[in-house]
Amino acid sequence: MKELRKKLRIIRKSIDTPTRKKQGKKLLYQCQKHAIFRNAKHIAIFTPNDGEIETIDTINFLTHQGYYVYLPILVGEKLKFAKMGKLFRKNRFGIDEPIFSPLVGAHKMDLILMPLVGFDANKNRLGMGGGFYDKTLSFHTKLKNFRVPKLFGLAFDAQEVSRLSSQPWDVPVDGIVTPTRFIR
Repeated sequence: MKELRKKLRIIRKSIDTPTRKKQGKKLLYQCQKHAIFRNAKHIAIFTPNDGEIETIDTINFLTHQGYYVYLPILVGEKLKFAKMGKLFRKNRFGIDEPIFSPLVGAHKMDLILMPLVGFDANKNRLGMGGGFYDKTLSFHTKLKNFRVPKLFGLAFDAQEVSRLSSQPWDVPVDGIVTPTRFIR
């Protein structure tokens, strides 16, 4: 897994800036086309780090449409979420986090759009290896029918692999969204 993660991070980082911006617009289109924002008011998303797919167009769209937009905040080994504002500070991994916003638990979100390193056609997700989303969302696996928040991974198409094996602690996602595909 470590080697695969390393290889996929290199692929992800090799995508040039103009392509990233274009792919970010297409990602928003896929989200709109498949109505993943429907029935959601509180949406957690991320700002790209380490070559992750561009999310600024999606963030701008959500903000202008009146959604409450949150970004992850690292608290120990788990994540909380804070409403997006104008002021940020870097966490221990160099990722921007909003400041001066109250922290909210994942269970208060309607939709969480999360980054990933790799994915397969069965919606298995490979993260960075810290398990922050899995630890934060472990409550999600105990829910049966009406599952909130809905969970979607966002990625470039180049991050798809033929098969990933899931671990017992992996929290399954409801879908994967890329600039050209929607896997549900």
